[in-house]
Amino acid sequence: MPQKIRIKGIATKDDVFTGEAESLIALLEAAVKAGIDLTFAALDGTDLSCANMSNAKLNSADLSEAKLSRAKLDHAHLTVVKMDRSDLSNADLSYAGLIGSRLAGAKLVEAILRGAILSGANLCGADLSKADLSRADLSKATLSGANLSEALLPFANISGTSLLGAKLNKAALSATELSRADLPGAQLAGANLTGANLTGVNLPGADLSGANLAAANLQGADLTDADLSGADLDGTNLNGANLNGARR
Repeated sequence: MPQKIRIKGIATKDDVFTGEAESLIALLEAAVKAGIDLTFAALDGTDLSCANMSNAKLNSADLSEAKLSRAKLDHAHLTVVKMDRSDLSNADLSYAGLIGSRLAGAKLVEAILRGAILSGANLCGADLSKADLSRADLSKATLSGANLSEALLPFANISGTSLLGAKLNKAALSATELSRADLPGAQLAGANLTGANLTGVNLPGADLSGANLAAANLQGADLTDADLSGADLDGTNLNGANLNGARR
């Protein structure tokens, strides 16, 4: 039976949207379909699993600790949204705008983020294992301690991004833009970096054992004490790279 449901705002606690529906998910889906602007909506801790919110206008909303597994948020407007510790596993966020968003500790296992804009986003400690981030913009994002094992990142932009201690084992990074990225101690064992641009990248102590770096550009990169054992360096540009203490 339909009931009156109110969606409050973050700061003022005033109603952002009110309507009658059988559940919060049904109300949100109807609001999104009608093009309602849900900026500043307080939805933290809510269960929105499998909700269809494609093209949703949720800029600056609070979705921290929300359950959004298998939700459809493709092409959604999520600029400066709070999604810390939210569960977005298997969610579709393709081509979503997540500029400056907060996703620290979020679960994004096998999430689809193809073409998403995550520039300046905080993804510290997020689990992005097996996520599809192909052609995503992660420039100047923070991914320290994030798990990107087996993630798909071909043609993604990761320039100027902080990946301190991140896990990128067996990640697909072919033709990825990684120039000036900060990856000290990162785990890239078995990663595919063919044709990737790693100009001036910071990789001291990184594990690149068994990685495919064929035709990659590592000009001016810092590979001090990095593990390059078993790595494919066929055609790799290492001009000006610091290889002091590196294992090959």
